[in-house]
Amino acid sequence: MSVAPWSFSKIKAFEKCPRQFYHLKVVKDYKEPETEAMLYGTAFHEACEVYIRDGAELDPKFEFARPMLDTLLAKPGEKMCEYELGLTENLEPCGFKDDNVWFRGIADLIILDGETAWVIDYKTGRNTRYADTGQLELMALAVFKHFPQVQKVRGGLLFAIAKKMIKDSYERDQEAKLWTKWMGDFERMKKAFEVDVWNPNPSGLCRRHCVVLECAHNGRS
Repeated sequence: MSVAPWSFSKIKAFEKCPRQFYHLKVVKDYKEPETEAMLYGTAFHEACEVYIRDGAELDPKFEFARPMLDTLLAKPGEKMCEYELGLTENLEPCGFKDDNVWFRGIADLIILDGETAWVIDYKTGRNTRYADTGQLELMALAVFKHFPQVQKVRGGLLFAIAKKMIKDSYERDQEAKLWTKWMGDFERMKKAFEVDVWNPNPSGLCRRHCVVLECAHNGRS
């Protein structure tokens, strides 16, 4: 078993419940079912990609998002959609599928404008209350490695349905401090791989939503 390559989603899944993470991401003896919300989100991402990258017509069911997407289109700079970023364990840029890739991230949209970059992640959730900007932070760190000219990254979680943009910004001189925090999260996940211990983290979602039936907290086996 190997902890690498890791990603923001991998870290969050581990923090949610190591036992569920083990079954879904490590041994993969269970598969999380696709929900209508997941399918909708995938369709929205695809529609945004072709609208911004290719100038294609926006799917009518996503017309509500046009003003926000047009605002992004109007920003100066090179626009890169679904951009894959890989890093080695030494935090050097590498290909997303390279043998030595240690961290992976995919940015829904990057806008490069000289020493400034925008990193945008599309969200189709209706509530911004629990918005997590950690994904933007990690992507900003990867952008700094891949684009040495960038000194500042402006990040945004674009909640299209809620018509809100949750923003944050990151400076190159913050890199060391931010990486220290994420390395701590990574080390906790790495330790679970090393000792092969995956303790459950029970919550009120176990009975109705977890697919790992053999867990004692599931209650549906």
